[in-house]
Amino acid sequence: MAATISGDERNLLARNMAEAVARQSYGKLVAFLAARTRDVAAAEDALSEAFASALADWPKNGCPANPEGWLLTVARRKAIDMLRRRRHEETVDEWQTMSDSLEAAENNGQIPDQRLALMFACAHPAIDASIRSPLILQVVLGLDAKAIASAFLTSPAAMGKRLVRAKEKIKQAGIPFVIPEKEELPGRLDVVLDAIYAAFAEGWTDPAGTDATRRDLTEESLFLARLVTDLLPQEPEALGLLALMLHAEARRRARRSEEGEFVPLAQQNIELWDSGMIREAEDLLKRASAMGLLGRYQLEAALQSAHVHRVHTGHWNWQEVVQIYDALLGISSSPVVAINRALAIAELDGAEAGLKDLQQLAADPRLTEYQPYWAARAELLAKTGACQEAREAYDIAIGLESDAAVRRFLQGRQSALKL
Repeated sequence: MAATISGDERNLLARNMAEAVARQSYGKLVAFLAARTRDVAAAEDALSEAFASALADWPKNGCPANPEGWLLTVARRKAIDMLRRRRHEETVDEWQTMSDSLEAAENNGQIPDQRLALMFACAHPAIDASIRSPLILQVVLGLDAKAIASAFLTSPAAMGKRLVRAKEKIKQAGIPFVIPEKEELPGRLDVVLDAIYAAFAEGWTDPAGTDATRRDLTEESLFLARLVTDLLPQEPEALGLLALMLHAEARRRARRSEEGEFVPLAQQNIELWDSGMIREAEDLLKRASAMGLLGRYQLEAALQSAHVHRVHTGHWNWQEVVQIYDALLGISSSPVVAINRALAIAELDGAEAGLKDLQQLAADPRLTEYQPYWAARAELLAKTGACQEAREAYDIAIGLESDAAVRRFLQGRQSALKL
């Protein structure tokens, strides 16, 4: 006799299905809806209501065979209802006119993937330059304002307001949701690459892959990076970004011990590294370098390559690493780059020299709540013998760190300080 599924089990199954579709298809569905309405906020609202309807309907009636199509159908109806309530009659008529094409996609199960077009729309010159990458992270990858604000070292409230204004700008300016012509692509490419990398970095914060949302975010970021390189195979920075991400992803399994403890790069078991990913990253980097147009992502990928080479061979190459950081600082004044350069300087010229470089960043307000700055400061202070100051810096770094394994690692380093 077949086992009976309880109401609680049906609810859990439906919720899990809705969450899985949200993780895997959110950006695809928003892009498809927004491309036809030219209204990102309305597409997001309609899709949000569709997910709420799924949580109410699927436990009672079962999960549909085509969850994406079901959500798209409901989202379309929700959008028309919302527009009617707002009495935007012209817009409602436009939505009704587009229903046939939407229904055709729903019925045949073929929903075009227009995320790349949406990303380039968000990178349009009419939108304020500082909000383009955050906008892509929200509308294409579904990150909330708090996570985005953390990535861009600003407050969630300020980020939320700027995102709302940017979506309204897309609507008012009638920005088309298409991949630009070849001559327009380079001007928007940097923004798209920055957003993909920021999303990858967010997923990178879950090295064990236990957070499904972040794990899917990493996979999605790699997928989008490959889409861009397929579209623009002669763009060295697109190749450089994919190389950088593959180098980082190749070491995921080695970043935690079997007990779940944080393992620094120098102590990682290289047998756990994905050699196929590393080879692909190296090939991409060589292709990019041959084009003779150096950029940020190629340099960052070169740093990863240098670190991997050092661990593989035991060859001391800190001078090369410092030179790459110097080139990076010449392109970008990023405090994150400067922090890592200070640590490399410490390896090359001693902790005092590295600390001197790091102290030049102390006045930057963005670093007040940036954990890596305090962890780097603590490490260099400890090496110079300033144990009390190092202890205080570790306290701040530990307080700012959300990853329990990294917190334990920092606490261990703090406990090892001499009294």
